Amino acid sequence: MISRLGRYEVLGELGQGAMGIVYKAKDPLIDRVVAIKTINLGLALEEKEEYEGRFYQEAKAAGRLNHPNIVTIYDVGKSGDVAYIAMEFLQGRELRDIMNDGKLLPVDQVLDIVAQVAQGLAYAHEHEIVHRDVKPSNIMVVRDGHAKITDFGIARMASSAVRTQTGMVLGSPKYMSPEQVMGKAIDQRSDIFSLGVMFYEMLTGQAPFNGENINAIMYQTLNAAPVPPGTLNPAVPEMVNFIVAKALAKKLEDRYQNAKDLAGDLRACRDALPRSGKQIDVSPVGGEKKLRDAISITGSKEASEEEAKPAATAGLSKAFDSAAATMRLAALTATSEDVDELSKTLKIARPSAESINRAAVVAKAPRQPASSAPRQTAQPGMAEPPPRHGGGNLLLVIFVLLVLVGIVLISVS
Repeated sequence: MISRLGRYEVLGELGQGAMGIVYKAKDPLIDRVVAIKTINLGLALEEKEEYEGRFYQEAKAAGRLNHPNIVTIYDVGKSGDVAYIAMEFLQGRELRDIMNDGKLLPVDQVLDIVAQVAQGLAYAHEHEIVHRDVKPSNIMVVRDGHAKITDFGIARMASSAVRTQTGMVLGSPKYMSPEQVMGKAIDQRSDIFSLGVMFYEMLTGQAPFNGENINAIMYQTLNAAPVPPGTLNPAVPEMVNFIVAKALAKKLEDRYQNAKDLAGDLRACRDALPRSGKQIDVSPVGGEKKLRDAISITGSKEASEEEAKPAATAGLSKAFDSAAATMRLAALTATSEDVDELSKTLKIARPSAESINRAAVVAKAPRQPASSAPRQTAQPGMAEPPPRHGGGNLLLVIFVLLVLVGIVLISVS
C-alpha cells in the first residue's frame, strides 16, 4: 500500500472500485481526515483518456456543488500514473447496506431520506448537472439520518468535454429511466425516475421493475406498470402512492418536472405522518475493520454485484425473448429514429417486416368473447361437425304431410 498521495498521508484502504482504490488519509496542513478516491492511469492510451476525462469530470461536477446533501470535494491532483480526488470522509453507512438489513424502514424515515436526496438533486440540476446513476449504493446516511449523494463519476454537464455517445447506456439497469434504456438524451427528469425506483424499493423491499436478466429489466422499465407500494406495504398512505406513480411516469410530461417539487411533496407528506421516533443505525458494520462502509466507492464490486442481482420475475416467462419483444414493440409504436437508437442500445438487429406484421396482427386480433356453454371441438384427425339447423326438421314434416294429402285426393277421385 502506498504511504502518500501528494501532500496526503495514507492511513488505510477503504475499498477497491472498478477504476481504482479508495483510501482513508490525513491532510497534514489542516489536520483533517479525508477520503481519497484514486484512478490508475497506467492503461492503454484510449482507455486512459476516457477514464481520466471521466474522473476529472466527477471532480469538476461535484466540486461546483456546495450543498448539505451532496458530498464535499476538497481537492484534486495527480501523482505519477495515479489521479486522485480528496473528499470529505463520511462516517456512516451506504443506504444499500441499510436496506440489506432486511427490515423496512418506517415510512416517515423513508420520506425524510428521499426528500433530502431530492433536495440535493434539485441543487445539482439548478447547476445543470445530472447525476445519471441515482441508486442506494450512491447515497450515504450519516448521524441523525442525514443523507448525502456521492459519486458524480458519470454525471453529465452542459459544458463537459466528455460526451456520451449516441445509444450508449450509462447507469445501473434496475434504476435506469425509460429514456436511458432507449439511449436517448436525458435531463433532470431521468434522475427523478431513478429516485422514484429507489423510493419504491425502500417502501416495499422490492424493485418496481424485475427480470431474470438485464434485457428483461429494461423491457419492464419500458412497458410494465408496478402495483402501488401501498399494496405491498399497508403502512404506506395513499398520497405516497400518488407521489411514487408521478415520479415513475414513463412519459416525461407526466413526471415531476423538477426535483424541488418532488421534495416539497415528500416533506408535506412526511409532516402529515406521526413520527416513528426510531433512529437509523449508521455505525459501520465491524467498525474500523470494515471501513468500506464509511464511503460510497465508485464502481465497487460489492455494490455492482448487489445491483446486478436479478430479482423475482414479475409477469415474464423465463423463456421470454424480452429484447426482441421490445424491438417489435418499438417498431410498432415508435419513430424510425427511436427504433435505430434502441437497436444500437440493445445491440440487436431491427426486426424484419414479416415479424412486425405478425406482431401487428396478434396485437390487433379481437379477443373471442367467453361463452357460458361449452364449445364442441373436433378431435384430432376428425372433420368439424356440420352446423345444426333447428328449422330443417319442421319443413320436412310439412312436405311429407302435403304428399300424403295429395295421394289421398288422387285415390278418392
